[in-house]
Amino acid sequence: MSTPKNSSITLSDVGLTWPDGSTALVGITGTFGGGRTGLVGTNGSGKSTLLRIIAGQLTPTTGRVIASGDVDYLPQTLTLGTAATVAGLLGIADKVAALRAIENGDVSERHFDAIGDDWDVETRADDALRHIGLTAADLHRRVDELSGGETMLVAIAGLRLRRASITLLDEPTNNLDRDARARLAEMLRSWPGTLVVVSHDTAILEIMDDTAELHFGRLTVFGGPYSEWRAHLDQEQAAAVQAARSAEQVVKTEKRQRIEAETKLAHRSTKARTDYLNKRMPKIVMNGKKSKAQVSAGKLRTELDHKVKSAQSALDTADARVREEVRIHVDLRDPDVANGRRIAELYDGDRSFVLQGPERIALVGPNGVGKTTLLEALVYGAELQPGQHRLPDRDRLPGSTRLPGRTGAVLLTDRVGYLPQRLDGLDDTRTVLENVQSAAPSVAAGIIRNQLARFLLRGATVERLVGSLSGGERFRVAVARLLLADPPPQLLVLDEPTNNLDLRSIDQLVDALRAYGGALIVVSHDDAFLARLGLTTTLALDRSGGLTESV
Repeated sequence: MSTPKNSSITLSDVGLTWPDGSTALVGITGTFGGGRTGLVGTNGSGKSTLLRIIAGQLTPTTGRVIASGDVDYLPQTLTLGTAATVAGLLGIADKVAALRAIENGDVSERHFDAIGDDWDVETRADDALRHIGLTAADLHRRVDELSGGETMLVAIAGLRLRRASITLLDEPTNNLDRDARARLAEMLRSWPGTLVVVSHDTAILEIMDDTAELHFGRLTVFGGPYSEWRAHLDQEQAAAVQAARSAEQVVKTEKRQRIEAETKLAHRSTKARTDYLNKRMPKIVMNGKKSKAQVSAGKLRTELDHKVKSAQSALDTADARVREEVRIHVDLRDPDVANGRRIAELYDGDRSFVLQGPERIALVGPNGVGKTTLLEALVYGAELQPGQHRLPDRDRLPGSTRLPGRTGAVLLTDRVGYLPQRLDGLDDTRTVLENVQSAAPSVAAGIIRNQLARFLLRGATVERLVGSLSGGERFRVAVARLLLADPPPQLLVLDEPTNNLDLRSIDQLVDALRAYGGALIVVSHDDAFLARLGLTTTLALDRSGGLTESV
């Protein structure tokens, strides 16, 4: 199957209303042309929903989508059976099975039909897998033997192997380490056909040909990578802010002139009334002057009112162009972490690293070395024997790993807050308020509401079920539940907290963590995010289980 060079996606007045009556998208119109496009926008703006509509997984309530070619789609979360194989994830399991059957002497027609013209599928699979550090020898491996990052790369390699005209990727860098992100970037640079990527990874967005933004129900496409689009937007916003300030000044001037004019009219009216009472002119003359003055005053008021309304209208138009940058700001209780207080210990066979006082540690390392396992060992207080898998009471995920040697962790406080990768510590059947109250049962609901407002969770949102929230809202609830806990945690443990977050939400997370006065352990492959946290130490975990302090 060849890939058309002129593939594209055209959206015409696309809208979607959920069965409960809530609106997801309204009147989305635009075109994704050939080449690579990065799709950005705040969490909840509808990026993932739009991709699902283009992929045919959702039917729009209004409008239509025209895709000039077949569409392949990678969702944010891969839903895989425990028996899934690498070949299955690549989408070639039937072809590989047919090849094996023919090699073993089974010449049934169905095997030839399954293969079609794709007799070199294993060769192409081997080439695709070598780009991500695997080979055709791994085709029969179970996916749950791979790390989360390896699983994602295999899925993306499968899309490349299938060569669809149009490919949609939703947050493909989640769980990818630095090496895997570099491999992904290399694949994307030469991707054929039309590629649309939803991502918060600025390095990936930077290799896109175009940048599209979904903002308040409007899709705009800019010809250039993320940095050029961001510079254009910043320049546009600076001009909008200046225009709004100028318009505001005009409104003030027109209102002042209106008041001054009203004052002069009042003085004239007072003088005319005095003249009338003193009978300085014949009555008929004064009545004529009074009538003329009233007409003149009415015209002046109408003219000045029109100027004020016009100025206000211009201000409203200018204000509409200025984007509101609302940020998390919360006054957190002191977690009472003295500088000499021992909070946690991470160790390998040769040395140990003690987290003391309000220190901040980043735990880094390639996919599959056991960073999440080490965090779970710390948080849940389990003893991990050499070679043991993930903790037995936790769901076993693709990418579960072993901790070699005597690597482990000890928690030295009972006040710890844990944010896992999947944000699965929330109860989807309870409201935002109820979820946060469960972590602070002695705090009045009104106080929690006030604090939630500072996490940008206001009004009716506080009473919504967590299961109905957008990714960004759900993230803020999870962070609020950690930071507003009573008593406040002395240690926060965060595992890939920027997964699925837009760039604005990452900024909000940084703001919240900057306000936190306790200790912090964070696992992340996002170097830009880590650089903003004021880290005390960075510990690298290697495949042998060794912990090394890095600069």
